[in-house]
Amino acid sequence: MLNNCKIINRISYLCTHKKEKLMRQLLFTLVLIVFSLGINAQKDYIAQEEIKYDIHYSASNLLAYPGPKQVRLTEAPEGKKPFYISHYGRHGSRFLVEKKEYSDPQLVLAKADSLGKLTPLGKDVLRRVTILGDEAYNRWGELTPLGARQHQQIAKRMYERFPEVFAGDVCVDAKSTIVIRCILSMENALMQLVTMNPALRIRHDASKFDMYYMNLQDKKLRSQRRDSTINAIIQEYIDQHDQSSSLMEKLFNDADYVREQVDARNLASGIFKLAGSIQNTESRKKITLYDLFSDEEIYDYWRLQNILWYINYGAYPLNGGKQPYSQRNLLRKIIEEADSCIRLDSPGATLRFGHETMVLPLTCLMELDNYGLQTDNLESLERKGWVNFRVFPMGANIQLVFYRENPQDKDVLVKVLLNENEASLPLKSKEEPYYKWSEVRDYYLKKLDAYQED
Repeated sequence: MLNNCKIINRISYLCTHKKEKLMRQLLFTLVLIVFSLGINAQKDYIAQEEIKYDIHYSASNLLAYPGPKQVRLTEAPEGKKPFYISHYGRHGSRFLVEKKEYSDPQLVLAKADSLGKLTPLGKDVLRRVTILGDEAYNRWGELTPLGARQHQQIAKRMYERFPEVFAGDVCVDAKSTIVIRCILSMENALMQLVTMNPALRIRHDASKFDMYYMNLQDKKLRSQRRDSTINAIIQEYIDQHDQSSSLMEKLFNDADYVREQVDARNLASGIFKLAGSIQNTESRKKITLYDLFSDEEIYDYWRLQNILWYINYGAYPLNGGKQPYSQRNLLRKIIEEADSCIRLDSPGATLRFGHETMVLPLTCLMELDNYGLQTDNLESLERKGWVNFRVFPMGANIQLVFYRENPQDKDVLVKVLLNENEASLPLKSKEEPYYKWSEVRDYYLKKLDAYQED
């Protein structure tokens, strides 16, 4: 549908500026065709189309924050006004976390170059990879300038969308994990908010004391992610979709050298990861690595990552379907703090800054937009709407926005935004996307109380 929309917009322009009768007729015909097929087309809509529309989506969790797609939010029921926000967000754009993610591909290519085994394109790829490594040197995992701007912009939109929450001298209570990129993301957001309202009372902290819910690492759940059966499923997919030979032919001039000296799959996946990471750095203004891969290869690399993220963090039945419960402490904390804050006349906002490995399973645990999906058919994931990059780009965030008429109003409503877009909850509501907080609260608490550790 994205390509159809682009076509329609282009023809609309021609109709407006060329005033041609033929173009008006063509537009009318095209609109009828597109929208008559729209309902059925949406059923078969897959992420491949989005990736073709913007290749950067293929980077999965390395996608630079695209900003909200929803410009206008649904108006609240009559008399209801926003008065409190509870938030959990991922840090902004960063460099790759480990030095070897830059150095390993560079060393493989540099060795081959020293032996005269690179093609002219291979030599140029070595140049590009070296540029990336130089920019990231001693900054592995750190926030990039783009990441800082993302959180300033997210905070600005939050303030402008819900000014009532930030009016006067209300308190903004912010917490971060103890990782520096998260701390700096928090500080950039807070700096933006206080610039817009200097009267805000800011509290900010980053302590191991809060890590039990801010960044819970459940070793028992982690150990249950994969067994021999699941590993075999993954390996079968990798074997069926391995296209690393195509890249090797582009980079190296000696097939025997590649076969004997190069781990082709590892090098290809490493270069693809670098390709996705560039969009988060200043190098995005001058180089790319996506030109090394075909559309089919790009889609296959993303699809494998979508499967792996679902297995590790989604409700995958073959590993027990419990991985989202790694964020049970976080969801319970969100509920407890909301219950406490809504008793106040002007509670302000509670902001939390962490990682995608919290945002994704929390989204699944809350079943936002049907991300609580349980299926053992990994081939059907994206057709059923489970698409990783829609959940956890750099700067990803979940905002619970609370509404009431006044402090005496006990009929509190809540709306949830996923990456600043209105999300559906696993409950029915006549006023969707607004839900009764009492019902949302009870649903999640019952779900959490029913969870039993193996």
